[in-house]
Amino acid sequence: MNKSTLALAVAVGVLAQQAGAAGFIEDSKATLGLRNFYINNDNRDSDTKAAKAQNYQSEWGQGFDLRFTSGFTQGTVGFGVDAIGLLGVKLDSSEAKHGNPTGALSGGNVFPTQGNEAVDDFSSLGLTAKAKVAQTELRLGTLTPKNPVVVTNDSRLVTQTFQGGQIQSNDIKDLTLTAGQLEHAKGRNSTDEKGLSIAGANGGSDYSKAKLSNKFYYAGADYKLTKDLTASYYYGNLEDFYKQHFLGLVHNWSIGPGVLKSDFRYFNSKDDGANGHDAGFFTSGYYGGTTTKGRVDNNLYSGLFLYSVAGHTFGGGYQLSSGDSDFPWLNQGDGSSNYTITDMQIQKFAHAGERTWQARYAYDFAKVGLPGLTAGIIYLRGDSIDTVGKVGAAQTSTLGTGTSEWERDIALAYVVPEGPLKNVGVTWKNAMWRNDIPGQRDQDENRLIVSYSIPLL
Repeated sequence: MNKSTLALAVAVGVLAQQAGAAGFIEDSKATLGLRNFYINNDNRDSDTKAAKAQNYQSEWGQGFDLRFTSGFTQGTVGFGVDAIGLLGVKLDSSEAKHGNPTGALSGGNVFPTQGNEAVDDFSSLGLTAKAKVAQTELRLGTLTPKNPVVVTNDSRLVTQTFQGGQIQSNDIKDLTLTAGQLEHAKGRNSTDEKGLSIAGANGGSDYSKAKLSNKFYYAGADYKLTKDLTASYYYGNLEDFYKQHFLGLVHNWSIGPGVLKSDFRYFNSKDDGANGHDAGFFTSGYYGGTTTKGRVDNNLYSGLFLYSVAGHTFGGGYQLSSGDSDFPWLNQGDGSSNYTITDMQIQKFAHAGERTWQARYAYDFAKVGLPGLTAGIIYLRGDSIDTVGKVGAAQTSTLGTGTSEWERDIALAYVVPEGPLKNVGVTWKNAMWRNDIPGQRDQDENRLIVSYSIPLL
């Protein structure tokens, strides 16, 4: 029995006796999220045989995200149930545009694959049973966690989901404690639950070769030392792949008319179980000579500074990745996110040895009488990347250590502040990525997103 089925069975058994209880009904909420999503990718400047990828990909779809959140039944222990229904409908795609010409992956850029083409639609249902005592809440079933060691990806038509259990407590003032276990993931372009993996072991373009785990444990604490200073520690363990420790410190400091936010992060990641001796479980990185896979071995240090004043936000940051391996995170190969300051629209900037600096600027036009309009730009450059590989299909020399990459992201968004179209949002995102990493292709990408949320309860 999977977690969603078990969650529903538990919830129905309890709630059948207390469905009319005050709190469960009165505090229930339901919303329908609509997301119209268009994306195109222009892959260029590389040998197409070596890359095994299409030069141009483009897909357009309509997403529906229906969420129900119940209140809790009365009593010392309150019970409830949540549900999330996801539906993606294809509006435009083709075999030439889909982004999965081999049919080996679970899906293309936005949609699952049937043959070599995108499916017409795809859907899934997730159920979560929950129980609450004081300020401690237990959740079992479908989860969308976001913390330093696991981050749900929501950058396409519908969101990624996980199956597992989580407990979170706020019973101690200024302290939030979190712990959980995940067993499966359902990708943003998939209806199938998959085991958990990392880059280098997730099968790449052939998922049948992936090495998987069904045990990811995580726990952590966030403590507010003062009203402006928060310290965090988290631990994550993907069985047979890696163990990861995280330390974080976030501080907000009023300086003159504005506020300076400082965000410091440190990750220590080491091998676990089979990853330490079985080549099938190895991750990506640089291990000397021509060796590009091995045990997880990474330390990641970063700092990000943001100064906000009168609608302007100026920012800069630096990140250092050291060790033999790339930075590891839950990555099934079908779209994933991590908690680094360099997780951008196209790339992650987390290679072995990579040193990345960034500059960013954003503006909120409400300060000049245009509420709802925002814009931003980010530029990152990473160098000293340790990797090797072939340059072009005909090349045999192994080149690549000390290579570099850069990315520039632009975002322009508008949310209608009032009137009959209130809360309708329109966002345009443009990204450009350039690199001299062997076997990689430069890329330009555009996304256009129209979104709206309708309260039903």
